[in-house]
Amino acid sequence: MRRAFGLLLAVALLAAGCAQVPPAAPPEAARPGAPDLDASYYRDAAERGAKVYRVEPGDSLVVVRVYRGGRLAKLGHDHVVSSREPRGYIDADKGRCDLYVALESLALDDAAQRAAAGFESTPSESDIAGTRSNMLEKVLEADRFPFVVLRVRSVAQGVLEAEVSLHGVTRPMRIPAKIDSGGERIDVSGSFALNQSDFGIEPFSVLGGALTVQDRVDLTFAIRGVRVAG
Repeated sequence: MRRAFGLLLAVALLAAGCAQVPPAAPPEAARPGAPDLDASYYRDAAERGAKVYRVEPGDSLVVVRVYRGGRLAKLGHDHVVSSREPRGYIDADKGRCDLYVALESLALDDAAQRAAAGFESTPSESDIAGTRSNMLEKVLEADRFPFVVLRVRSVAQGVLEAEVSLHGVTRPMRIPAKIDSGGERIDVSGSFALNQSDFGIEPFSVLGGALTVQDRVDLTFAIRGVRVAG
């Protein structure tokens, strides 16, 4: 049986640092149809000398852990969904960030991420392919809602005051984060949990609920940014 689940993602961010050779001012969003990240705001802020950073895809990681449930849970698998392609900008002076993750960038059950999560079972390649397809097409409806968006407008005592937009629903969230702003880069990391149902996502279930996906998912993030030149 192919197992699917609801998931989401998204998050992370914020701090300061400087770059050895600063990249150019923020370009427009890289993906066609990507959310408006207010690139002009960040470009203007960089030109004024503000501490503006570009989130670095490839050097950043968002991970979502999804758990099986129900009387027949032992017949299913827990899953790990991850992306190394968050994109966005940070204004560290203002405590502001605009960030998105394209759902098509999500990887399912990467072996290293499953090991890090402590998941001992090993889904087959066909299970993984089928679950990813069902996740994107049936649960997250990625054709209609192709991006997860995070917007942060203030940071206080290590907590990001944020809004997360997923599956057509936007919710305020307070996200604890560790901010390391030394040297040439910034690293922001943390973890939090959320319920899929809060975003209008119905957790997957079969056999009359005997095999389900739990509503709660756990997220961890490690975001790296590089300062841009004015």
